[in-house]
Amino acid sequence: MRILGVILAGGQGRRMGGADKALLPLAGRPLIAHAVERLEPQVDRLAISANGDPARLARFGLPILPDADASQGPLSGLLAALDWAAPLGATHLVSVPVDAPFFPPDLVPRLLLAAEGTGAALARSGGNDHPTFGLWPAKAAPALRAFLASGEKARVRSFADSLHAARADFPDDGAFANLNTPEDLAMAEARIRGAA
Repeated sequence: MRILGVILAGGQGRRMGGADKALLPLAGRPLIAHAVERLEPQVDRLAISANGDPARLARFGLPILPDADASQGPLSGLLAALDWAAPLGATHLVSVPVDAPFFPPDLVPRLLLAAEGTGAALARSGGNDHPTFGLWPAKAAPALRAFLASGEKARVRSFADSLHAARADFPDDGAFANLNTPEDLAMAEARIRGAA
C-alpha cells in the first residue's frame, strides 16, 4: 500500500476578501504550513493543488499541481492529484483542504480502516460529511473524468457516492472546521492561544 496526499489550495478565498488562503497567517505561520505539518507524517509523498503563480508556494519544496479546469472546484484539484499520484505507484490518495488546520493526526489510518472493501472513504463527524477530507483509489482518475464530463454538478460528495465511499466517523466535529471568513481565522487564532 502506498498512500500519497494532496492539500487542496485552489480556492479563490471569496469570503476572505479574495486572499490567498494558503498564505494567510495563523499563529505566525501560513495556513498551508499547518496542513503540511499534519498531513506529511501520514503519507508517503505530498503535493499541493494550487492555481496561480507556483513560486509563492515554492518554499515548501512540494510539487505544485495546477487545475486543468478550475471551474470544477475541488474536484479539479483532486483530478490533478490523481493524475500525479498514479504514475508514482500510489494505491490511494488522501485529500485535505488548506483551510482546516485542526484535522486529526490519525486521519489517514482511520480513513483506510473505513475504506476496506470500497477503496474510498470520507471523514464524518457529528453526523456531517467532510467531503474534501477523503481517501480515493489512485486509479479513480478515469471515473472522475467521466463524472466531470457527464454534466453532473461538480460536488465532491456526489463523486464519492458514485464510488460507494464509506464514512469514517471522528468524535471531534471541531477538527474539521474550515476557516472561511476573517472571523473564523480569529477564532482559530484564539483556539491556538488557548491551547498554548
